[in-house]
Amino acid sequence: MKRILTDFISKFKKFDENEIAAIVENTQIESFKKGALILKEGNICNKCYFVLKGCVRQFQLVNGEEKTTAFFIEGQAAVLYSSYLENSPSKYYLSCVEDCILTTGTREQEKELHKKYPKLEYLVHTLMPQDYAKAQERISLLNNYNPEERYLILMETQAELLNRVPLHQIASYIGVTPESFSRIRKRILKKEKST
Repeated sequence: MKRILTDFISKFKKFDENEIAAIVENTQIESFKKGALILKEGNICNKCYFVLKGCVRQFQLVNGEEKTTAFFIEGQAAVLYSSYLENSPSKYYLSCVEDCILTTGTREQEKELHKKYPKLEYLVHTLMPQDYAKAQERISLLNNYNPEERYLILMETQAELLNRVPLHQIASYIGVTPESFSRIRKRILKKEKST
């Protein structure tokens, strides 16, 4: 498991071998089974998760129905920043769509690591804007495109999710019922066959 983290940090070309080894040694890595709930709505997100392997889903319960709001895959932080940074109750759930290997760390552990290895701030400042951009893209997707266009954009930008995530969760993510999603997929397939 530590090899995966070593390989990820090495990609940034900011750290020498000794720094990488020390960071990996001081980072907690945990395995979670598919279906594991790692954060419940109403609880405080007191850990920052980073996906080394697997897929984590963020969702809300609205009138008893799960509404998927994000997916996090390898190389992405799965953290609810408002809850994590402000120590406030989470409005979302985080669950593992697949068996996952995640780094897990508290705010205090993160601060300690940053003190020891200031270059780690670079990683945080690289990853946080990516998360913000992802949230902005999601808002744009829901506000500016119809469901079929949303699905086509998803196919174009995050095609790997289609093979990793149950279709009813994809339907929820693009804001449609599983039945509507099935019709959208059939229409697109029909169009592709006719061209």
